[in-house]
Amino acid sequence: MSVDGWKTILVLGGIRSGKSEFAESLVTDAPVVRYVATAPEGDPEDTEWATRLAAHRARRPGSWTTEETAGEPRRLADVLASAEPNETLLVDDLGGWVTVLLDPDHQPADDLATIAELAEAIRTCPARVVLVSPEVGLSLVPTTPLGRAFTDALGAANRAVADACDAVVLVVAGQPAWLKPAASAPTAATTATTATAPTAAATVAASVGSAPVRPVDAEPTPEVQLPDVLTHTPPVAPNQEPGNPWAAPTMALPMVATGLVIQPGMELPMPDEYAGPQAVDRLATLDVPGAGLGVLDRVVGFAAATQGTSTPLAWGSVRVLLLHGDHAGGASAGTVAGESARRAAQARAGQGALARLAAESGASLQVVDTPAAAPMEHEPALTPQQVESALRYGWRLAEQAADAGVQLLVLGACGAGTEAAAAAVLAATAGAEPPAVLGRVITDSGEIDDAAWMIRCAAVRDALHRTRSSPRGAKDILSELGGGDVAVATGVLLGATARRVPVLLDGPVGLAAGMVSRDLAGQARHWCLLADHGGHPAARLAADVLGLTPLLDLRLDLGEGANALVALPLLRSVLALAAALPVHPSLAGDAALDEPESPATDPDDTEPDDTDLAAEPDFTEPDFAEPEPAGPGPTSTAPDEQPASGWRAG
Repeated sequence: MSVDGWKTILVLGGIRSGKSEFAESLVTDAPVVRYVATAPEGDPEDTEWATRLAAHRARRPGSWTTEETAGEPRRLADVLASAEPNETLLVDDLGGWVTVLLDPDHQPADDLATIAELAEAIRTCPARVVLVSPEVGLSLVPTTPLGRAFTDALGAANRAVADACDAVVLVVAGQPAWLKPAASAPTAATTATTATAPTAAATVAASVGSAPVRPVDAEPTPEVQLPDVLTHTPPVAPNQEPGNPWAAPTMALPMVATGLVIQPGMELPMPDEYAGPQAVDRLATLDVPGAGLGVLDRVVGFAAATQGTSTPLAWGSVRVLLLHGDHAGGASAGTVAGESARRAAQARAGQGALARLAAESGASLQVVDTPAAAPMEHEPALTPQQVESALRYGWRLAEQAADAGVQLLVLGACGAGTEAAAAAVLAATAGAEPPAVLGRVITDSGEIDDAAWMIRCAAVRDALHRTRSSPRGAKDILSELGGGDVAVATGVLLGATARRVPVLLDGPVGLAAGMVSRDLAGQARHWCLLADHGGHPAARLAADVLGLTPLLDLRLDLGEGANALVALPLLRSVLALAAALPVHPSLAGDAALDEPESPATDPDDTEPDDTDLAAEPDFTEPDFAEPEPAGPGPTSTAPDEQPASGWRAG
């Protein structure tokens, strides 16, 4: 991975300075890493050198691929030129590359021309590249001609590569010092971040915080701290004793820069293609009196695929992300000023439909403020820098949830103008007509406001006309039409996909983000589940395009996110039932059919004896005692019920 959106980084350092470990820490979160080894094998009898190479190989994760270029130094430029945009290349190191370049087997050659070719390949490489190189400029001038030739060539290579790279860092005693661009004094926020998370990733974040790596002409885009995670308890019924009050925030992740670059063609994981069908087939064998779960068997198949097992468990830890961001201009026609902010504050206080449903479901709640969008009919909703920041912010929210053990994310929104923004995104991505995907505007008094609906349609129409000649890439759509909430939601979907966390969608914003995420990572939609489209025309169209079939048709309109929480207990019950029920005895084999044998009888003895005839059945009516009122005592657990255990996200 690169730092703050930069693609190419040169990591310099002396012998045993920790430069290789630091470079590896920059790419640990990259989905596709190719390790380019430049050093020759060396003398087979040199055990110390062999030990060093073995240590380097042992540190590499099994998911990385390795490519050797020691045989031909010019091949390194070809490897960079042929890299794919979704790859991350780690070249370790240029010292070994120069050693091969100066080998007599590759002479005579124009070393400077080969170095220039390498620098040009770095500039034009479509992939993210991290290069490691020894810094030789601090030592004495070698006394041998070969030593001087090596230092001269490596010095020239370092200068050329440093000029071609976006960022350069010098590692001394394991501590990074950023050289390009020039470092500035650390801020108090940076010090706090480093103290909070003294890990390798935090060290990278602190270094970037003290020397932000960004274009000279770009506005500063500091990382925003993630919002608090709130865990509320259900409200007390009037006839119950008061319990615990609404809980305070339980968790806040320290600010850590991930160095993430989100771009089209990302290769993210897919759910297990075999576990889902196996789980659905298993449902036909369960001991149920009726025909089974009906359309809800899709819940079991989805959970099985995302959990990677044919017997999925009910989601235990659930987190609701409520995205709050307003859209200015005609998109918000018909809304009351400040209403969305009131809803967000209400959710933070544990009040309102969303917070109470989350509390009843035992789900944590995170209210996320997103950038406000400009009037899309007149100007882009967001700047490109805001889009990049919002995407990374959403990814970090998903990472925070995965690190906390969350097994399901529920995506909600409460901003003004979100329906119009989602309609604009659908019109740009699916060719929909704005009037066909814009729902009726309902006022607080329950009346239909046709005038506000027409203003929203006109705003979407004018925005599409303004951008008729603009590119239709994912980031372009987010910048021109989508706004902050859709951009953050898109980042959440991508980050959740990368961490194998399923997402329960509910409403226009989440589905619009699903449409945009297709162009960035097509795998994201396979990690999404739609409980109910709520009767919203934009949600119906987006679900059809994404291939998401709603599980229910309740036509709820409690706000985006709250509708999904109404369905969540039902979905959990289905998963718990499917996991706990045994196989039907007729399909369980001979062992399940063992029954007590009846006394042996003579097959010829068919005549009843006198005792049988004398025994008259008792048809007297039994006494039905009045049932005692149920007390508040503990409930019993059936012998075949097992407590649900958590499952770990991959």
